[in-house]
Amino acid sequence: MKPVVLFRKHLAEDGEFEVCQNYFETVELRTKCKDNLVIGRYACLPHYNELAADLCMVGSRLINLPQEHRWIANFNWYDRLKDYTPRTWFGYDFNLSNCCDYNGPFVVKGRTNSKKFQWNKMMFARDKLQATNIACDLMADSYIGEQGIVFREYVPLETYEIGVNGLPFTNEWRMFFHRDILLSCGYYWSIAEKTDYECPPEAIAFATEVAKIAKSFATFFVLDVAKTEDGRWILIEVNDGQQSGLSENNPHMLYKNLATVVNATY
Repeated sequence: MKPVVLFRKHLAEDGEFEVCQNYFETVELRTKCKDNLVIGRYACLPHYNELAADLCMVGSRLINLPQEHRWIANFNWYDRLKDYTPRTWFGYDFNLSNCCDYNGPFVVKGRTNSKKFQWNKMMFARDKLQATNIACDLMADSYIGEQGIVFREYVPLETYEIGVNGLPFTNEWRMFFHRDILLSCGYYWSIAEKTDYECPPEAIAFATEVAKIAKSFATFFVLDVAKTEDGRWILIEVNDGQQSGLSENNPHMLYKNLATVVNATY
């Protein structure tokens, strides 16, 4: 199948659409996708299943099938990757003492999205009571509430700066993978004052180990990994590569390597 990128340009960073055009046929309308392998960039939501069905009718398919996207977006990845990431409880069992006997601190978020820019009010919770109150506020948010709420053990990370609302800018990296092939890596916190850090080899080795498991469940995905205060590398999140922002990833590297891989694979 010929690869094509279905791009929702207004959600992308400046210049990303033009860079993508250097390596892929890049379109903005799904009606231009026929008999293609479709890589959505910011173009798959909110109706992933419907988009996949429409493309199937014209002989095309998304690079992540609906079940692959659900594995990521519904936080189903936690079951297979729990040894690499902070302990997590879901809304339906959080207040049951036999499920969560830990009393904090917590990170509270939707299964996919968070209110990280309101860190000290809508994401970080000192204890179980505050976590429950934040969860109630998030449930009232029409975008996050429908995702379902997750409660994660707060693990202190190596921190470089503190931003607005106490948001910590940490030693955290965003890595794009096609299965277990690393496509690009960039510092996660593109809004920090300093962003030109070099990605540590240890971070890449750790993420590649995680990707060797994730590749059985998804094709094009992002791993966000970070270093803890005590020197360990942990998995922060898994995201669909189609919907993930660049952070400080070089778009030329991402799209060039992705084009090489998909042209050789499909």
